[in-house]
Amino acid sequence: MKVAFVANTSWNIYNFRKGLVHHFIAKGDEVLVLSPKDEYTEEVVKWGVKWIDTPLEGTGINPAKDIRYLRKLRRIFKAEAPKVAFCFTIKSNIYSCLAARSIQTSIICNVSGLGTVFLVDDLVAKFAINLYRIAFRSASFIFFQNEDDQNLFLSKVSLPKNKIGLLPGSGIDLTEYQYSQPNFGGVTKFLMISRLIIEKGVREFAEAASHFEGNDKVSFTLVGRFNEIHSRSIDKAELDTWISKGWIKYLPHTDQIKNIIQDHEVIVLPSYREGTPRTLLEGAASGRALLASNVAGCKEVVEDGMNGFLFEVKDASHLLGRIKLYLSLALNERETMAKNSRQLAERKFDEKLVVESYENSLHRIK
Repeated sequence: MKVAFVANTSWNIYNFRKGLVHHFIAKGDEVLVLSPKDEYTEEVVKWGVKWIDTPLEGTGINPAKDIRYLRKLRRIFKAEAPKVAFCFTIKSNIYSCLAARSIQTSIICNVSGLGTVFLVDDLVAKFAINLYRIAFRSASFIFFQNEDDQNLFLSKVSLPKNKIGLLPGSGIDLTEYQYSQPNFGGVTKFLMISRLIIEKGVREFAEAASHFEGNDKVSFTLVGRFNEIHSRSIDKAELDTWISKGWIKYLPHTDQIKNIIQDHEVIVLPSYREGTPRTLLEGAASGRALLASNVAGCKEVVEDGMNGFLFEVKDASHLLGRIKLYLSLALNERETMAKNSRQLAERKFDEKLVVESYENSLHRIK
């Protein structure tokens, strides 16, 4: 069988879909990857897939470029004739469905997060939702990553019940991310891994960290890609101020995430909304306590008081309170939280569960 993976970056495939891609390669299937060329493309090609350059702007609406993307997808689907295409990210989901109309390629979509489209009420959001309504008529199956997202989506876009399902995010490879004992008793290190955009709660993280200025027993690290041209990016001047005042340590995007997680004790994510955040899954699998906003996606990974604490969204003072609460815990309580995180990852988010769900969806659409 020939299968295709469609995403807005090769980075997305490399970081989130590696286990799924390798599952189909191991079965002897021919695997195509349709994505724009980036610094991860060569790594993906090394897996033994056939990569096809499919340029796409991941954010914003550019009708001319989006139409070119749609037409290219359709040409590829016609020429390569994959039996099924697994699609990820908003545009890849929508345009793959539109491209596959009247073509014998089944489309399985993964709605990994609703993004700002479902957080605002403007013309762009209404246009995107209408595109979903049209496009998803052609989808063979649609996965959501948490029940809240699924319910909100279905309140705006009607879908048959037999065409939808839930996934535990992208899952986590529990052999790659293994439990490692945090370094309790020294400096308590808090880590946030995220794109530097407003909706990820970067400002709330920095504000909470500011209350520990000059405290050498606590540190805050921010790791993530800075993209000032993104419409919702924080200002470079803001980031420079946080760094210069010593509130946070900043590291650009890096491939050494596992090592960085192991060097920290607590993973923090003050996001306004998520699908199932990879950073929390990596932290949980590594045996780290988690602090996250009490929103869809995050609350599925953080069981309040068990493996971390939840706090109110967009509320830096509540986040600060949760940081102080964690700092008040005895070392044995912190160790219990760390172990509980690993156990939760094993129970709910093993990557094997994701692979099994995709295989089940294939049987349902045959």
